[in-house]
Amino acid sequence: MIPNPFRKFDLDKMRRSSDQLNQSMDYANEVSKRLIIFAVIICILFSVVFVRLFQIQVLSHDEYTEKMESYNTTTQSSSTPRGQIYDRNGKVIAATVVSHNIIYTQPEEITTEERWELAKQFAAAFDVDDNEITTAQRKDLYIFKHMLLDVSDPSYACNDLLTEEELIAYQNGSWGDEAESRRTELLHERITDDMMNESISDEEEAGYVVYARMVSGTSGQSKTILEDVDDDTVAYLVEHKGDFPGFDVDLGSWKREYPYGDTLRDVLGNVTTSTQGVPAELVDYYQALGYPLNARVGSSGLEYQYEGLLSGTRKVSSIEYDEDGNAIINDDTSGKKGYDIYLTIDIDLQQRLDEVVKETLENAADNPYRQDFTTLFVCLMNPKTGEIYAMSGYQRNTETDDVTPFASGNYLSYTNPGSIVKGATLYMGLNEGVVEPGEIINDAPMHIQGTPVKASYHNYGPVDDVKALQVSSNVYMFHIAIRLAGGTYVPYQSLGISDPSSTFALMRQYYSMFGLGNVTGLDVPNEVGGYVGYSTEVGKLLDFAIGQYDMYTPIQILQYVSTIANGGTTMRPHLFSYATEVNSTNVVASYENQVVSTLRGNIEYLERVQEGFRACVTSGYCGTAINALSEDVAGKTGTAEVGESTSTALIGYGPYKDPNVAFACIAPTSSDTGSNLQSNVCTTEVMGPVLEEYFSIMNEEQASN
Repeated sequence: MIPNPFRKFDLDKMRRSSDQLNQSMDYANEVSKRLIIFAVIICILFSVVFVRLFQIQVLSHDEYTEKMESYNTTTQSSSTPRGQIYDRNGKVIAATVVSHNIIYTQPEEITTEERWELAKQFAAAFDVDDNEITTAQRKDLYIFKHMLLDVSDPSYACNDLLTEEELIAYQNGSWGDEAESRRTELLHERITDDMMNESISDEEEAGYVVYARMVSGTSGQSKTILEDVDDDTVAYLVEHKGDFPGFDVDLGSWKREYPYGDTLRDVLGNVTTSTQGVPAELVDYYQALGYPLNARVGSSGLEYQYEGLLSGTRKVSSIEYDEDGNAIINDDTSGKKGYDIYLTIDIDLQQRLDEVVKETLENAADNPYRQDFTTLFVCLMNPKTGEIYAMSGYQRNTETDDVTPFASGNYLSYTNPGSIVKGATLYMGLNEGVVEPGEIINDAPMHIQGTPVKASYHNYGPVDDVKALQVSSNVYMFHIAIRLAGGTYVPYQSLGISDPSSTFALMRQYYSMFGLGNVTGLDVPNEVGGYVGYSTEVGKLLDFAIGQYDMYTPIQILQYVSTIANGGTTMRPHLFSYATEVNSTNVVASYENQVVSTLRGNIEYLERVQEGFRACVTSGYCGTAINALSEDVAGKTGTAEVGESTSTALIGYGPYKDPNVAFACIAPTSSDTGSNLQSNVCTTEVMGPVLEEYFSIMNEEQASN
């Protein structure tokens, strides 16, 4: 049989068609599978999106609404009314009263030029004083005005005041992170008064005072522009609010008032205003405590010392914006007013003390022999507890004779104490065994080889230890110092002391046990420690024994005499007594009396010192005024030569048997020397009337109880 070629061709073709069909079916199946998988994935994704939307819109609706609002709002904090400061009897000496401030909260959209025009408009309408601008701000204004020029202007941003090398270094980043501060410093150095006077008007200066406050501190926060404005100013702004977008009245602000004027003002200290904010020197301290830069804080004195109690809890507000971009302030938490604090001070006694001290210093202006008498300090405290009853100080300007308060000088300045330290010198001599109780030494001029004659104010002849304090014998104290150093006094010969340095150290050790030369720990900022002489010459050792070498603060001297009054126990002085919640008797903090130290050695020797102090008063050597008081008082006068002037002092305590007050009156350079030596103002003019007032107040309190 002959094969049919056409048949074979058809079979091959059919086989090929079948293979292609199979391949097509496989491809279709593969595509179908992929479409199904893709569809499943799409369904899963839509399910996830649906679940997420359900969670956001239904389950977590409130949470995300709150988050959305937080993204569109700014939170700020502001101070609540400050706690008040009272004296020991509940009289307000630092009050907090309501005041009205004008604040500025920047609208959502405003240009620099618009803000500048608004500042000038506000300054003109509200009579802002252009004298409030500082020199640094005037220079900033000069730079600011040049920032508003066209960038093509050579004077743009005051670039013409920089050298070409400086400008290149600034622009290419060579100055690093300090670029702006370095550039500003250079411009401030090169901007002259003539340049500013030619280009800046008074109206612009007043406007920049406002502008600087508008842009100060944290962006987006409300800024205080004017403080403690009157009702007319408030009414004007309310009526013309549309003309001053962003400006508003804060009716819940406060201010400090001091009902007793200058009395104790420098000790009480100051509180900054909202426009001042945190002082530059205290920024690190307050920022570490979480304060914003515009916070009102205690900047000195007790206001600073007890900021944590007085400041309270800050109010928190949120700032939102309406459809026109204007800020809306909502209070979130009202905060809490600061605690009230009570001091140990008796304000009535303080006022009487201030009156006497000020008058005494004013009278000195008419005395030709008291022309160097420029400061006078007096402080009183309870020797058993350390409570400060009163603390006064004044200083006189010798050119104008103006007398101004300086009560803080009691712990910020030091003076030559003079003979008042002889109580500590005698106790040291008795305790070290270089003199015996009742031992008599002849008070006569001492002639020491190579040294000017050493003598007392008068030649007192034979005196024992008690009388040495009564008459203030220098010679008795000289002998104590010589014996401590291992020397021997033979007229017209050397004392035989080769190295007195160890004796200086021993004497300072004893004086410090009484509180002399130590920071007392008084609860005030920046208390000073005194002055320590650096020489170890033998002659200085004798001066040291009579209080004419090292120098101490009045508060140290008060602590010293209090230690004598308190039987050898040194108490830490303090002004703070306790703190309470506002309008409440609930005490939240109180001061616990603190013992600093007790005298080492035989305390019976201190009784000899006390007897000497009492004898000084009863014999008239401490003046007649304190001897005539209704209560028995013990005391000791002090005199020290300082250049061509003489410093005088009087310390003491009373009642003698059971003292409840110790006092220190220090009158540095209060008299000329020699034949022109004037009376000790502390004995003749000051302490008599002051102690009379004190005992009168105490008797009234006892009678009322």
